[in-house]
Amino acid sequence: MTSDLEALFGRAARAAAEHRDTVADRPVAPGTREEAWAAFDGELPEGHTPPEQVLDDLLAAADGALVGTVGPRYFGFVIGGASPASSAADILTTGWDQNGFNPVLSPAAEAAERAAGGWVKELLGLPGGASVGFVTGAQAANTVGLAVGRHRVLEEAGWDVERDGLLGAPRLRVVAGADRHATIDRSLRLLGLGTASVVPVDTDAQGALDVTGLAAALNIEGGPTIVCLQAGNVNTGASDDFAAAIPMARERGAWVHVDGAFGLWAAASPRHAEQVRGVEQADSWSTDAHKWLNVPYDSGLAIVADAQAHGRTLAYTADYLAGSGRADFSLGDLVLDSSRRARGFAVWAALRELGRSGVADLVDRCCALARRMADRLTDGGATIHNDVVLNQVLVGFGDLSRTDTVIEEVQRDGTCWLGGTTWHGQRLIRVSVSNWSTTEADIDLSAAAILAAARRTGALG
Repeated sequence: MTSDLEALFGRAARAAAEHRDTVADRPVAPGTREEAWAAFDGELPEGHTPPEQVLDDLLAAADGALVGTVGPRYFGFVIGGASPASSAADILTTGWDQNGFNPVLSPAAEAAERAAGGWVKELLGLPGGASVGFVTGAQAANTVGLAVGRHRVLEEAGWDVERDGLLGAPRLRVVAGADRHATIDRSLRLLGLGTASVVPVDTDAQGALDVTGLAAALNIEGGPTIVCLQAGNVNTGASDDFAAAIPMARERGAWVHVDGAFGLWAAASPRHAEQVRGVEQADSWSTDAHKWLNVPYDSGLAIVADAQAHGRTLAYTADYLAGSGRADFSLGDLVLDSSRRARGFAVWAALRELGRSGVADLVDRCCALARRMADRLTDGGATIHNDVVLNQVLVGFGDLSRTDTVIEEVQRDGTCWLGGTTWHGQRLIRVSVSNWSTTEADIDLSAAAILAAARRTGALG
């Protein structure tokens, strides 16, 4: 049986490695969704299929239907291509099949998460005593941070939300920028606060929250308050003024949560840390490791300065759960799920591979490449609609009504992949540079392809 597994796992690993080795030489865009559905569709087999045949069938069905997100010229979303060490660790994670709920289930999983979480806090300059929950992504991390914030501000108002729910509770308001990420609103819906609890604050041309507007919102008597700030606007890369906003919010007794899905990693770079100066003063933070840290998917981090409040909000016990009810809280006490993969192995491996200087260099290179993309496109006649302060570039050509046509043409060409966005009423191309393997040559090749597509569609004369 061991030799059979070795052959099966080895073949799967070789196929994955071949995909990585050749992804840069293939079109970034896949075939159509209809073709993919036809390849995977079919009758459920009546009986057993040998694992080797299942692997053959999976490889055949997926052929031509995989997007080159792991490659160096994918700029559609803030997506990092998983690094070699983190990918290898993730293969082991699957093979080991550990449940990361508590140390009884897996001492190794707990140790990896605690070590990796400590390294992340150190890199980002966050409080050493903060708790770190390894979640699926920034959506879950925002939900955790806001849940702990809900717990704290209602507790201070004399209400036990975990015991009594929200019916009859003091009305809670959430002060957030008008250009906040949509996951904040979904978290508020899931937590029973609703989107009507949001007090929107105007933002500047780059999407950063207006501090004067924040002060005005906070000065209105409104009861228990959570303030949501942002590190890295998903369109422009801009961050809020944490150094000014957080003390202001804390003076008024508000809980401060920072949505830092990708922008929080700027703190790891001495060159770009100024973009998020003061962010360490917040109460909770969310970020994704599968974005700028370039680890495989299913890897977000929910970080809370008050570890006890974090655990009291989410922890639960049961008679059958050996190892639960710990005073220092287990890993599963800090997240929304119990049965979960051991997410810490891949993050530990990525940080071990890169080290402090490597993470800083990764951030710096992506930012430099984003500026290079902006320069190349500007030289070719495009207009850049944001200040390129991190890794995001908003691009428009003369006739913005043809933006989506240009995007479709770029994707059809296959040299690179990018998407569109509507920013302050204008339909624009959005370029996100997040992959560790992207080079200057990839940027130049992609810029040329974008300009050529703009000319072919008539968006650029």
